[in-house]
Amino acid sequence: MKKVYTFSTQTHLKEWRIVNDGVMGGISKSSLLLTDTGHGQFSGHVSLANNGGFASIQLSTTIQLAEEKNFIVLRVKGDGKRYEFRLKGEISQYESYVHPFATSGEWENLKLAISEFYPQFRGRKLNIPNFNFKSIEQLSFLIANKQEEDFGLLIDWIGLE
Repeated sequence: MKKVYTFSTQTHLKEWRIVNDGVMGGISKSSLLLTDTGHGQFSGHVSLANNGGFASIQLSTTIQLAEEKNFIVLRVKGDGKRYEFRLKGEISQYESYVHPFATSGEWENLKLAISEFYPQFRGRKLNIPNFNFKSIEQLSFLIANKQEEDFGLLIDWIGLE
């Protein structure tokens, strides 16, 4: 397994961008902080007010995908809620490629098949092929469970297998 991003006490959080539903009038709030142990902590409150309902963090990057790498592996500790991990093959594309995942409340390694990341735009699934790019130019974590809720997700690392 190859780690492509690891949080640590040296992580520069400014690499990550917070994108919440405020882009469309919502009032959800989120933050990305470093814990004392060097984990990324994505947390906040999702509000459904003003047609809102999501919070996310994004990292622009360039990760070349070797043929033998078929899975994204996430080392996370969630709060029992559902999240999405998202990819973009090209930073300019409007669609994101989405893989939902559930968290257990414990540290876990989640293995997500790259071929199962499906295209979505503004919450709607698109009728185009699943992720089939040679590289990844953006990674995102998103929460959008169609309910008002507080959330918290600890992130240790992101890898390829």
